[in-house]
Amino acid sequence: MTDLLSPGSLVTIAGGVLTVVGAVAYGTGNANLSLPTIFYGIPIFLGGLALKSSELPPARRVTPKASLKTQREAATPELGKLLADVTRWRYGQKAHLESSLEALKLWDEDNPPQLEEIEELSLGNSYGLRLRFSCEGVPLERWQERQERLSRFFAKGLDATITPLDGDRLDLTLLPEGVFAKSEHGKTDAQSHG
Repeated sequence: MTDLLSPGSLVTIAGGVLTVVGAVAYGTGNANLSLPTIFYGIPIFLGGLALKSSELPPARRVTPKASLKTQREAATPELGKLLADVTRWRYGQKAHLESSLEALKLWDEDNPPQLEEIEELSLGNSYGLRLRFSCEGVPLERWQERQERLSRFFAKGLDATITPLDGDRLDLTLLPEGVFAKSEHGKTDAQSHG
């Protein structure tokens, strides 16, 4: 359902409707209606198809938007911006956080890492994020080599924890410094809502 509500889909549908209305108006001899609807409908429809071809859907949001609003507003603003950035439709990009991953040297042009989901975490008064990536063409070892840089890349005062998962995937957890992020079983100790 969310694919149907993407901006690219809405523009394509609007262009298609205008084109059909114009074609019907032309067939019934209503020149006043057919000319503007076809004139605008076809370019809008083609523009919508172009958007659809370069569309990147938002990462799956595990935590409902209304949850943790107070903690999110009190936390480091960069984490809120990161959350907002990856939970919206993107166009002309191969993956979410493309420029960030390139700067971190965690990018593979042919097979870039894909952000699958994002979860907001709360532990006491601490707020953080868990990002689940499919590593694709970037090996886990390269992520682990850059763990220290990941800690300071998104915002000051964060600790980045990388947890390997099955199937060439990993969790990147960003929490304030000193907040314990992993249990003995590799699960996040932070209370997650979702």
